[in-house]
Amino acid sequence: MEATVMSKGGNGGGRRRPRYRIETRALSYVLPPRGAWPWGGGKAEEPRLLLRGVTCEAPPGELVAIVGPSGAGKTTLLSVLAGSADPARVAAGEVLVNGAPMDAARFRWASGYVPQDDALFPALTVEESLVYSARLRLRAAAGAGGAAGAERALELMAELGLQHVAASRVADVSGGERRRVSIGVDLVHDPAVLLLDEPTSGLDSGSALHIVKMLRDMAAAHGKTVVLTIHQPGFRILELIDRVVLLADGAVRHHGSLDFLQARLAATGHAIPAHVNVLEYAMEAIDSLKPDVAVAAATTAPADREHDAVAPVGRVPASARRVGYANSPAAEVRILAGRFMKTVLRSPQLFAARMAQSVLAGAFLGSIFLGTTDLQSRLGFFAFNLTYLLSSTTEALPVFLHERRILERETSRGAYRVSSYVASNAAVFVPFLLAAAALYAAPVYWLVGLAREPAAFAYFALVVWLAMLTANSFVACLSALAPNYIVGNSVVAGLIGCFFLFSGYFVASKNIPRYWMFMHYASLFKYPFEALVVNEYGGARGARECLATAGGAGGLCVLDGAGLLRQQGMREGMRWTNVGVVLGFVVGYRVLCFVFLWFRCRRLRR
Repeated sequence: MEATVMSKGGNGGGRRRPRYRIETRALSYVLPPRGAWPWGGGKAEEPRLLLRGVTCEAPPGELVAIVGPSGAGKTTLLSVLAGSADPARVAAGEVLVNGAPMDAARFRWASGYVPQDDALFPALTVEESLVYSARLRLRAAAGAGGAAGAERALELMAELGLQHVAASRVADVSGGERRRVSIGVDLVHDPAVLLLDEPTSGLDSGSALHIVKMLRDMAAAHGKTVVLTIHQPGFRILELIDRVVLLADGAVRHHGSLDFLQARLAATGHAIPAHVNVLEYAMEAIDSLKPDVAVAAATTAPADREHDAVAPVGRVPASARRVGYANSPAAEVRILAGRFMKTVLRSPQLFAARMAQSVLAGAFLGSIFLGTTDLQSRLGFFAFNLTYLLSSTTEALPVFLHERRILERETSRGAYRVSSYVASNAAVFVPFLLAAAALYAAPVYWLVGLAREPAAFAYFALVVWLAMLTANSFVACLSALAPNYIVGNSVVAGLIGCFFLFSGYFVASKNIPRYWMFMHYASLFKYPFEALVVNEYGGARGARECLATAGGAGGLCVLDGAGLLRQQGMREGMRWTNVGVVLGFVVGYRVLCFVFLWFRCRRLRR
């Protein structure tokens, strides 16, 4: 599947570099019919052919542009060439790499794919973004440690012209610079093939020209196969493109050089007006260019074919053919946790604002329930306390959704395991939420005047921490399923409301209809609420505390702490059982998060 060429310069230092010629032969790609409803009911849509008998090639050392009007199939063809498209939707034809059928999984590891949107961490600097990508993608045996990763990042910044913004955060650089960072993230492992979806989209003409010139120089200097989609390139960009694949309605209307395209237009009686580039005119006169799958062979000069000559597959070094993760699971967790910790510390809404919110909310809520001894007020405090704790962690939802895009992009290219991401995310949130829980619990506990015992305070803080972890894990789990923030936020808010309703505070468990009891036991409120009540009114201290008397103050005590627990269906022995159940929620939701993300990323890898 691979061929080799001697690397000249770069970080290759004269080593043999694999080269790839990618071809499609009579390829048709279909979008299968779907029902009118998500569950498959209703009248089904007709299947749509997105690509129709496409034959084209992308040789090493050239810049190939896939162009065409909107809806022509440009991104679909690029996905097929990148090995990212669903093979079950290939209705006919084949994709070849150096003359052999494409092994999509192996090819994705050896190539770089840059999507149209820049999936980057805005809080990281340009250099950090490249360093972390290098540490994740480069093998330890090849020097993937911190020093080697930093060295590779410096090389890339020099090649991409990013030295002047190395210390700037990604959120603060220009659109063109951000796009170059995205390209650099997929260049750290020095892929022989680079595929880019609309790399000039949203950029000014100068930035767009700079990026395309950089890609052309990269292809020529290092023998890389570079394929990009582009909507309407300017005249100066056209001069940098070696060959064009012009699509219309999923079919190839031209495949070859721009000179040959101009000749074909002239042969059909079209005269290109002055100051109009040939490709722009061809897209207007595209109907006159009949689909022709043979133009590729006619437009490759003998000199080009000699330049593109490739060595046998057997001469490829074993290291170039090897597929596997660059790091061990433990190393991946360490690298990912370090990256996410920096993101958290530099995001005001996640760190500084959250810590300040914890202190202020604790003091504010404590001042409302200051020194209260009334039973209903205490129970109301416990209920509202959990409402705040479980609902305040939903601000992490947009963070999880943004990270999911990056996770899908990085795991689809074999950067790391999904399990490493889930473990590293939990490893960062555990101490972070512990600090937030301590800052919240300290003022609210003593202001409200709960049990004046260090052990009782420590247990209260533990339950607060576990409640925060449960909500965070719950949001992480749903973020793996939610299609977007609006849907995710609605689902999270609705389910938390249901959990609160069935917690046993508003409706006693014995009065909940049997067909709704599953919601009572699944409620995230039930177990921490019971834990807080048992902590305050359980044990010998609770048995001595009179909560209600007959005949007013000084009368006969008719309800003590033990009686309240019996009344609520609780018992002292549930103290640690409830903690165990809440901890089980934390672990369970994290496991479900992993399962959902694994299936999601597996679908993309296939």
